Amino acid sequence: MSTLTPQQLIAAQQASLETLFGFANQAFASIEKLVALNLQVGKATLAETQEVVTKALTVKDPSELVALSASLSQPASEKAAAYGRHVHEILSGAQADFSSAATAQLQKAQKDAQGFIESLAKNAPAGSEGAVAAWNSAFSAANATYESASKAAKQLVATVSAGA
Repeated sequence: MSTLTPQQLIAAQQASLETLFGFANQAFASIEKLVALNLQVGKATLAETQEVVTKALTVKDPSELVALSASLSQPASEKAAAYGRHVHEILSGAQADFSSAATAQLQKAQKDAQGFIESLAKNAPAGSEGAVAAWNSAFSAANATYESASKAAKQLVATVSAGA
């Protein structure tokens, strides 16, 4: 029966670390996009506030001040909606990146596990066919459960995204 060699263990640990750092880099890239968006919004807000204050200081009667205030409410709500859309795009992109990376990692793990089970079956001692069949059955059931859960999760995400 084959056992894992130290080189295989080291390679597996290295692959796990690369995956972890890949996820961390994806998270930081998304945070970087959010920070850039917030800096852009902050800079624009500062410039717009300066413009509004300058206009407010030149107002000669109260009706002009009321008109100025009313003229600002519509653009503010449009800007808030646009900001929300940008945040949603960034977070949706991050979620899609994480989902695809996680799916790829899980598929690799399934392939490796299937290879291990096949190797186990080839090298199993005589009389252990029942145990190997049980392992294979359990692995197949786990894969079917994952596929079903994954499909349900994707449908849920699609439903939630459609409602947003």
